[in-house]
Amino acid sequence: MSNVSDVSDKRDVRAGAYPSRTFAGVLFDMDGTLIDSLGAVERSWLQWCEEFEIAPAALAGAHGRTSANTIAIVMADRAESERLAAHARIGEIEVGDTEGIVVLPGAIEAFETLDRLGVPHAIVTSCERDLAQARLVATGLPRPSVVVTASDVSHGKPGPEPYLRGAELLGVPIGDCLVIEDATAGLVSGRAAGAGALVAVLGTTTVEILARDADVVVASVATIPWADLTPRP
Repeated sequence: MSNVSDVSDKRDVRAGAYPSRTFAGVLFDMDGTLIDSLGAVERSWLQWCEEFEIAPAALAGAHGRTSANTIAIVMADRAESERLAAHARIGEIEVGDTEGIVVLPGAIEAFETLDRLGVPHAIVTSCERDLAQARLVATGLPRPSVVVTASDVSHGKPGPEPYLRGAELLGVPIGDCLVIEDATAGLVSGRAAGAGALVAVLGTTTVEILARDADVVVASVATIPWADLTPRP
């Protein structure tokens, strides 16, 4: 794990240091890493909280988790039928609200660079399949050949299954994959999966918190030196 004071000489690095080794695959989180959906997320969950009489403060720390995991925590005292209804409802609300969702700087360029270098890459998101598709369409972010959603795994982030599945579908050992994340839940997931290294990007979580779990914290995807980290064909 990284220490905030352990800063490399890369201009954009806010904590830790880039690994010296190369990586054969890259696994990207989506929301907060490749796209900015924060406004839509906040609107959706505030509406959901009002409908199900949940204090918004109960959602603290939920970023990066699946909606099912969040609901299981904040509605632990509710009947299973109510939790299932709540899960279905947040899906409806979120799929219906894509206003203001945009691609973050460097995301499209990262995909283009990795394609040029011949490095396989995937999206591994806590969104369910319909929501991931809605946000990809809304932003125009190119869809890589591998997209792992919460609908494709039994247990989402912070468990290891999403990133293990992503590496498997890429045909690359997880230990040879670089994970790019913006939230603690995703970093914990990548670490538990055995990812070769974890790069955190700023935007939704402070550098101090990210540095607890990431190998390096950087300003954004736009500043990651892909050619230095991934093998050339």
